[in-house]
Amino acid sequence: MDNIILVGMPGSGKSTVGVVLAKALGMGFLDVDLLIQEREGALLQELIDRRGVERFLELERDAICSLRCRGTVVAPGGSCVCTQQAAAHMRALGTVVYLQLPLEDVARRIHNQASRGIAMSPGQTLADVYRRRVPLYEKCAHITIPAGGQSLAETVNAVSKALAGR
Repeated sequence: MDNIILVGMPGSGKSTVGVVLAKALGMGFLDVDLLIQEREGALLQELIDRRGVERFLELERDAICSLRCRGTVVAPGGSCVCTQQAAAHMRALGTVVYLQLPLEDVARRIHNQASRGIAMSPGQTLADVYRRRVPLYEKCAHITIPAGGQSLAETVNAVSKALAGR
């Protein structure tokens, strides 16, 4: 199996589902947020605060577009679909799975919004970000999996079944 790229809002479970999915499928796992932090020597929120949202999105785009992996479950950041180049590279890299989560669930899952490293401009709300990104996730994804109201195991199983059906 080629790569699997999990996209979705912060809090949708990309990293958590990704680790378990990779283990279940015998694949590698790559968290793009950790890759960016390692490359830049700073936490995501520090990068956003110091360099701004636009520069952060460029760093994220560059990190995604540099990926040359096989047999890997990739968990990019929630803003991965905000640049056309990153979205195109993810689609070329493998099967893109959108972990769809209602805004209410996203808001409930994110307790550290101010320090989590969410690419939000000053004055933007989580709802603003959600409304902007959902159509981008839908456009980028090969598969959409509803990830709300179920356990981690159920989400991983749903992703596995959908992938097997492709």
